[in-house]
Amino acid sequence: MWVAAFVLAVFFVGWMIGTEAERELQRGARQTGERWVQVANLTVPDLPLALSGRGVTPAAREQLQRLTGGGVFRFKLFDAAGRRVLLSDDLARPGALPPPSDVDGIGDQGQGGTKLEIRNRVLAGQVHSDIIRNAGRDAVSGRPTVYSETYVPLIVAGKVQGVVEAYTDQADPADSLRLAIGRVLASALLMLLVLLAIAAYRFRVRTRQARSAQARVRYMANHDALSGALNRASFTQVLEKAAWRRAEGGPSFSLLCIDLDRFKEVNDSMGHAAGDEVLRLATQRLRDAVREGDNVARLGGDEFAILLTGVASVEAVTPLAQRVVETLAQPFDLGDQRVRCGGSVGIAIHGVDATDPDELLGKADLALYRAKANGRGTFSFYDVAMDRQMQARRELTKDLRGAIADNQLALHYQPLYGSDGLSLTGYEALLRWQNPRLGNVPPVEFIPLAEETGLIDSIGQWVLQRACLDAATWPAPLTVAVNLSAAQFATGDLVGTVSRALAEAGLDAHRLELEITESLLMNNTDEVLATLRALAAMGVPIAMDDFGTGYSSLAYLWRFPFDKVKIDRAFTHNLGHDAKVGLIVRSIISLAHSLDIRVNAEGVETASQMAALQGHGCDELQGFLLGRPGPALGLTHLGRVLPDSALARLPARGSLFAELELGIPHTRPSPLS
Repeated sequence: MWVAAFVLAVFFVGWMIGTEAERELQRGARQTGERWVQVANLTVPDLPLALSGRGVTPAAREQLQRLTGGGVFRFKLFDAAGRRVLLSDDLARPGALPPPSDVDGIGDQGQGGTKLEIRNRVLAGQVHSDIIRNAGRDAVSGRPTVYSETYVPLIVAGKVQGVVEAYTDQADPADSLRLAIGRVLASALLMLLVLLAIAAYRFRVRTRQARSAQARVRYMANHDALSGALNRASFTQVLEKAAWRRAEGGPSFSLLCIDLDRFKEVNDSMGHAAGDEVLRLATQRLRDAVREGDNVARLGGDEFAILLTGVASVEAVTPLAQRVVETLAQPFDLGDQRVRCGGSVGIAIHGVDATDPDELLGKADLALYRAKANGRGTFSFYDVAMDRQMQARRELTKDLRGAIADNQLALHYQPLYGSDGLSLTGYEALLRWQNPRLGNVPPVEFIPLAEETGLIDSIGQWVLQRACLDAATWPAPLTVAVNLSAAQFATGDLVGTVSRALAEAGLDAHRLELEITESLLMNNTDEVLATLRALAAMGVPIAMDDFGTGYSSLAYLWRFPFDKVKIDRAFTHNLGHDAKVGLIVRSIISLAHSLDIRVNAEGVETASQMAALQGHGCDELQGFLLGRPGPALGLTHLGRVLPDSALARLPARGSLFAELELGIPHTRPSPLS
């Protein structure tokens, strides 16, 4: 539309220029005719006599012949009545001039109105001019291509004495104007072409940009912004399309679900930027590991999926799955650091495990879960037994959600004795679940499930409240030890939970002992340290459970305000079987005592084990030899209860070496680096 408007504007300007040029020619013709009449009036003798029709004298003839030529190449004289009395062509013929005639009167050749209108205007004293284009079939030979016919009245004493029709040659002015108009139009046309070229270029650029933007929008809608792999929505479409093609006789396919094994550790210890780079590198490795035509998608977080086209058997999928596991097991180069994540793979085969896309994806997830449960860094195919296990797991989770409300949970307490094996010091609270459908469910089965499903927080609060209430009924200074899950620290209100439990039970803080495992200290060390110090400041003793089994227990031992360490039952069990175990136990006890930390030994089941621990100076003994766990109502508190002075706890303290710059890392050295 813009171009069309510009073209119309150019044509309008050209028409305006042409009209103005026509007017300019008419003005020039009038001026030439008027000057010629003025010159003739002044120089032609007896001109009034000729105009009156009484003849042209020889002198007048001669002067009129001299005036004919140049600008005015022909003329006619008319009398006051409008009759022709003289034609310049007659001057060249010898003899008498013809008498006045009405044959060729004023306005016979006129183009600016009717003959009568032109005649009346001229005889009234007005000048009239017409431009004649002498071309085509009607061209008059011997005349210029462009000339004008101008009627100029000869006025004497305010009265029209006659009229002169002057023929003026305007070929040269017309050519000049035409050339000027042509230049203007050529310039306008050139400008139009330039503008059209610019417009076309801009249109092409905008079109290309619009297409690029649309392509980008489509790409972003179908791909993950971080890794460039297909996103969940587009992969679902690819999966549904593959299932439809298979139903129509197309190629078979298999589905792989992939999860990076230790990605969270990288993200937490090195930051999200490093985590993002690992995701990008992992995506590229997966693309390189599969074949052309296979689809790689990032479903979210560190979860990936691959659709393998034309592969539908365990034998065919296994090499590809093994290649994926091996490529993810290689270190990731992050510039100045190298980390290892590894990956687990779950596999479901279309037509064998499921035909519905959603069901197939769910079964690949189940296979992935089993691969991770089998130790990670491996792959697993879906099978029916796995589905049954997951169904049982879902039912167990459902039961666990109602366990607290239905009073299915209970605490059993195992006694703790002093080094003499006779003096009762307190109890360790052990959680039990009596399921109406399944009977007694071992903690090793439902505690991890509670941690994974987020139920551990509410269960942990109940355990703290119940343990404090029960301990408040025991003789002082018997203590109660409660194990804490790492998930309870993630809520951010553990200090408040402990404080409320103590307050509601009316139990002194030093009679509640909190046990943590080393796995808690592997992540978010600063936050955990702040929580432990706050609990220690309240007067609550802190113990490290399963000491000696972790990767860097000693590093944690001096950084946290522990009051007690518990030697893992594996060491107790092997006392007497391996001399090196005795040396390790004695070293642990000696180290702890040098730091003013008490030592508990778990799993004491034989008299020889107890004797060996007593010989090494262990402070506290626990095991079936001394007493099995039981409900609170069945506790007899048998044994000589130690007096308060014997169990007096030192004032709350911080880390023994907190002020020293020893160069020991604040967090567990990552096995990834």
